[in-house]
Amino acid sequence: MIIDIHTHAWPQKIARKARVNLESLFKTKLICLPTPKTLLRFMKKNNISVSVVCAVATKPEQVSSINAWLFKIRSRRLRVFCALHPEYKFWKDELRKIKINGDGIKLQPEFQDFYVDERRVYPMYEEIERLGLPILFHCGKELSGTMLVRSSPPRILKIRKRFPRLKIIAAHFGGFRLWKEVKKYLLGKDIYLDTSFFFGYLPRKEIRDMLLRHPGKRLLFGSDFPLTNPKNDLDYLEGLGLPEGLRKRILYLNAKELLQI
Repeated sequence: MIIDIHTHAWPQKIARKARVNLESLFKTKLICLPTPKTLLRFMKKNNISVSVVCAVATKPEQVSSINAWLFKIRSRRLRVFCALHPEYKFWKDELRKIKINGDGIKLQPEFQDFYVDERRVYPMYEEIERLGLPILFHCGKELSGTMLVRSSPPRILKIRKRFPRLKIIAAHFGGFRLWKEVKKYLLGKDIYLDTSFFFGYLPRKEIRDMLLRHPGKRLLFGSDFPLTNPKNDLDYLEGLGLPEGLRKRILYLNAKELLQI
């Protein structure tokens, strides 16, 4: 069994526009048209049992419609981390819907123009914590390298200390291209780290060491499909020579427990 905690997809009618926008922003080529159908095809090729589709609302008014679509595509094989926005007035009502029809929350501070540790977001975190929903943050620099870093490791640690029961997933192993800060502030802490855009950005030995230094129950496999091909990350993980128990935890056991599958 393999669970990919970090993927993206869009409705067929806007997938081509999304692809053009993302390729322009990140100066890279997506591996395919990012729809649920193509995601399921890549899952089949790579023996991935479940993928979590993560969505971001760049504007408050997008929240409800994005989540309505996510609720429709949610299935045994596709789980959903839903959209929320700090400036969305009806976030409490939306969280109740997500608790019933979704699996968690995705926030992208750089695209949503807020710092993760701003006090104005605390009431939202409190409710997410109360509901027991996981929250996945984009962490570190953006792939484009052109945006502010609003979700650095010390800011994530501040949220952990303020909300000790919040199920935090720090994407990109806690901070894309901020690996020294990850080691200083997040390694060893009670924070989930996903592997998306981590493998290959440091020497193999250093990556293996960082995985071994973090609590085994707080590691999650994530690919960031369609920005990357899940096969490449799966092959990289297999080549690290990790203990079998830890490998299983990363590939599916932790995510299975987190998502209550």
